[in-house]
Amino acid sequence: MYLATFKIGDREDWGLVRPDRGLICPARLWLGEGAPLTLLEFIRSSDTLDGAKSGVSAPPPPSDKWINVDDVELLPPIPRPIRNIFCVGKNYLEHIEELNKDGKISGANTQYPQYFTKATHTVTGPFAEISLHSDVTSQVDYEAELAVIIGKKGINIPEDKAMDYVFGYTIINDVTARDLQRNHSQWFKGKSLDGFCPMGPWIVTKDEIDQPVELNISSRVNGELRQSSNTRNMIFSISKLISILSQGLTLEPGDILATGTPAGVGMGFDPPKFLKPGDVVRIEIDNIGYIENRFVE
Repeated sequence: MYLATFKIGDREDWGLVRPDRGLICPARLWLGEGAPLTLLEFIRSSDTLDGAKSGVSAPPPPSDKWINVDDVELLPPIPRPIRNIFCVGKNYLEHIEELNKDGKISGANTQYPQYFTKATHTVTGPFAEISLHSDVTSQVDYEAELAVIIGKKGINIPEDKAMDYVFGYTIINDVTARDLQRNHSQWFKGKSLDGFCPMGPWIVTKDEIDQPVELNISSRVNGELRQSSNTRNMIFSISKLISILSQGLTLEPGDILATGTPAGVGMGFDPPKFLKPGDVVRIEIDNIGYIENRFVE
C-alpha cells in the first residue's frame, strides 16, 4: 500500500494512493467513518504488521471515491512525529571516503552505527519550499536517504526479527548546515533548522518492497546528478540498525529511522557545492517515488 497525508481545501486528511494512476482516496471513504484520524494513528493502531491488517482486509474503494493527486497538496506522511527523527551518519563507505580526503579511513568508523537525531519541527512537505536560513548559515547541504517507519513497539530486538517491526518506507532529505555542524562539534543543531527534513511523498508498506531492501537512490540539484547508489551498499543493514538502536531503547510505532546517505553530497566536492537560493533538489528512490524541494533565501 501507498499511504499519504494531504491537504484538500482547509482540511488535512490521509488516505490510500495509486501512484501509477495519479489517484488518492481519503481514508474515511476507504475504511469508513471509523477510520483513524491520521496516518500516524493508523500506524499506531495496527498491532500486527502483516501489511497493516485493517487496511488489507478492507475492500478497495469504488472508482467514484478517488481524487486526482494533482488536486491535493501532499504533506509529509507523518507531519508531527511523536519523537525526534532517528538518523544514522556515515552508513555508506563511499560517503566516508569523500569526507576523508586524505584517504585514511579509520576502522572505528565502521564498527558501530553513528546515531543522532533531528528535531520534529524540521519535518516539511515533499514539495515544500525550504529556507536556507542565510542569516545563520552559509553551508546548507543535501543528503538523500531511505527512511524506515517503525510499526510496532519493541526493545532489545534481535537482528533476525527486526524486519517484523518495519511498517514501511519513505524518502527523507537530511538537510544539513555544515558550518553549524562543525562549529558546535555535534550534529543536532546543524540538522535541526526549521524545514530541514522534507519527507514523502508517501509511506510504502513493507510488503511492496522486496527483501533484502536493495533500492537505487539518487539526488539531483537543478537536474545535475549528484548522488547515485543503492541501499545494498549500506554498511549497516536495516535489520542491524533497528536491532542495535533498540538495545535498551524502546522503539514506538511511528518512529522514523533515516538510514544514511551515499557519496555525492555538496561538502564532498572540491570546491564544495553548497545550496544557493533557487536551487531545486530532487531525491528519488526506486519503488517509492521522489521528493523535490526548492531552497529559498
